[in-house]
Amino acid sequence: MAQMIFVNLPVKDLETSKGFFEKLGFTTNPQFSDDKTACVVLSDTIFVMLLTEPRFKDFTKKDIADASKTTEVILALSADSREKVDQLADAALAAGGFPAGETQDMGFMYGRSFQDPDHHIWEVMWMDPAAVEGQG
Repeated sequence: MAQMIFVNLPVKDLETSKGFFEKLGFTTNPQFSDDKTACVVLSDTIFVMLLTEPRFKDFTKKDIADASKTTEVILALSADSREKVDQLADAALAAGGFPAGETQDMGFMYGRSFQDPDHHIWEVMWMDPAAVEGQG
């Protein structure tokens, strides 16, 4: 079985956050979702658990970071092409996301970033497979 990752993120408004990711083309797994939690499926092995802040608090004694003021993590996703990077970043901004950083274009690597409605930072990156192979 492939190793999977479940990224848990606190959200202020579950429906807004869920709708944001649905507008990006991702689905929600109802088996692991309820009125306090939504399991967003990014791929066969990557899941984002959107948890209302009170539900998130059930898992930690620490304060929840205000992502509009502090950054605890930057979530990076790979993309199959430069066009896919642009499609996802543009969709995120159109769906109510916020800009986050400048476009990175190094020729062999291209990336853009955005913030979701709760200001968590997401990067979408493409790297030329030939450049990766040449690193051996």
